[in-house]
Amino acid sequence: MLLRRAERASPPGREHLCVLAALISLACGAPEEGADEPPTPASEVVRNGAQPVRGDWLVLWSLADPESLNPITSNDSASNQVLQWIFLPLLDLDNETLKQRPLIARELPEISEDKLTYVFRLRDDVSFADGQPLTARDVVFTLKVIKNPEVRAPHARNYFVSVRDAVAVDDHTLRIDLRERYFRNDLVLGGISPLPRHYYDAENLLGEISVEALDAFAELEPEPKERASRFAKQFNENFHRNPLGTGAFVLRDPETDIVTGERIVLRRRDDFWAPDDPRHGDAWVKRILIRIINDREAALVAFKGGDLDVIGLTPLQHLRATGSARFAKRAQKKVHVSPGYSYIGWNQKREIFQDPKLRRALGYFVDKQSLIEKILYGLGVPVESPIFIERPEYNRSLPAHVFDPEQGKALLAEAGWKDTDGDGILEKEIGGERVPLRFEIISNSGNDIRKAVGLTVIDQMKRAGIDASFRVIDWSILLDKVKKFDFDAVILGWGMSVTPPDAYQVWHSSQAVPGGSNHVYYRNEEVDRILEAYRVEFDAQKRKQLYDRFQEILHADQPYTFLFMQNAITAWDRRFHGVRWYPSGGTDLHEWWVPFEDQKYGR
Repeated sequence: MLLRRAERASPPGREHLCVLAALISLACGAPEEGADEPPTPASEVVRNGAQPVRGDWLVLWSLADPESLNPITSNDSASNQVLQWIFLPLLDLDNETLKQRPLIARELPEISEDKLTYVFRLRDDVSFADGQPLTARDVVFTLKVIKNPEVRAPHARNYFVSVRDAVAVDDHTLRIDLRERYFRNDLVLGGISPLPRHYYDAENLLGEISVEALDAFAELEPEPKERASRFAKQFNENFHRNPLGTGAFVLRDPETDIVTGERIVLRRRDDFWAPDDPRHGDAWVKRILIRIINDREAALVAFKGGDLDVIGLTPLQHLRATGSARFAKRAQKKVHVSPGYSYIGWNQKREIFQDPKLRRALGYFVDKQSLIEKILYGLGVPVESPIFIERPEYNRSLPAHVFDPEQGKALLAEAGWKDTDGDGILEKEIGGERVPLRFEIISNSGNDIRKAVGLTVIDQMKRAGIDASFRVIDWSILLDKVKKFDFDAVILGWGMSVTPPDAYQVWHSSQAVPGGSNHVYYRNEEVDRILEAYRVEFDAQKRKQLYDRFQEILHADQPYTFLFMQNAITAWDRRFHGVRWYPSGGTDLHEWWVPFEDQKYGR
């Protein structure tokens, strides 16, 4: 779900399910390590005294095809990699200060003293890619889409629970009324990327239905409810390949510019409303080409051959395959923090994983430190929680869940798992039947790090009588299985917020629905109460206390075996100037440009 332009370039190819909170936050910085030259100071506006010029292409890499280019229902990083160029938010975050600044809005919102009313005043020169002007009614329409419970966007809708109504005061003034305060409303409401209502609702099915009415969907009269349902069906089904937004780039012809398994082409609008202004979403390149290469080694070969301009490297590629003088002549590298964590998720729809004692036991067969040293070559840190370790909300008193197979075996025995028939596999009586401790861990193909983790983990488990297997599958198939709870266990990753976090989307029981982000079906009443109270608490210290307890519960329940946060390594073609790495640890691709004499694909 894209509610704002992603300010930072995610390390290309590091696919993971995208948490909305991560999309309205920024990456956090790290000391320079392993770069070919010192990072460009953030204060430098131009390089070598040269002014940016337009021209050339930026060729990016994705491990997988986007699941969907519907900007509301999509929830994967491959989709976001495309959509961030097409849609722009009301407010953005400044690269260096991380403070909000106007983008589509002409100023920061006027907020009532009780924080229950937000008034946004929009620029009057913003247009969609089809030339139609943006109005406040488009923003109201976007909120209608999000609030419509039959639109497949539970991952997004949970952030707008507090929104009661929204009205267009005039063409360029929007008022949003809230039923309760939410401490992140500045980020969430400012992060709305407007959809053109004339395009996504050509029949005007939602035209006479208010946001407030959709908020009370069950009470709608039959006729408006039927129209809202009809809209949702069309919206869910008809906009997977044809997005239209206010951004500087467009998908001009889906029939030719999207080739499954091969490429996506985005072209710059000649009529963009904020020309030559990267702060407002323009970029200096004329075209964005995203190549789909479902293999990291093949992607590196493509980068070395000049067929990619940016690539995310694995630690092994960084240390063993990109250290030559020839590589350094053509490319630069940077090691940087990319807030996010990897995990093994245990599907509690499966009966065997409903016992927290079993989940804790399984965690003792995972040697995080060894995985970091042997698979990440030391370029990572273990994590015990879904909160970014540099945030004050991170609970530093959590004990490390260390590698201890003997403790794991003891816990399994306490939980009733024993090898009673001598076949070498533990079993337990469940529902009157002897059930073997047998399960499959899945992850996505093309990710050698996750594959190595999976194979290492099941090897340790097999030694303890656990009949575990590991399998990689195509990204789109994996997402479908995860959405439907059709798996035993999964190795995936989430982005983490470096702004104040909100874990509701992933951990509240209301999100344990098909298509929701709580895809391990974790349900805990105390966690629900904490997550609800946290959202309406404006005292940072009290929020810290709430999240300390939240993390303690997760640590005891172990719905995930939290693994590590790995450093990202990015390499890029030296012909690009304006490549700046900000205190957050990220770069803004909109600022990248190529001098005329170095342009590879022309002006």
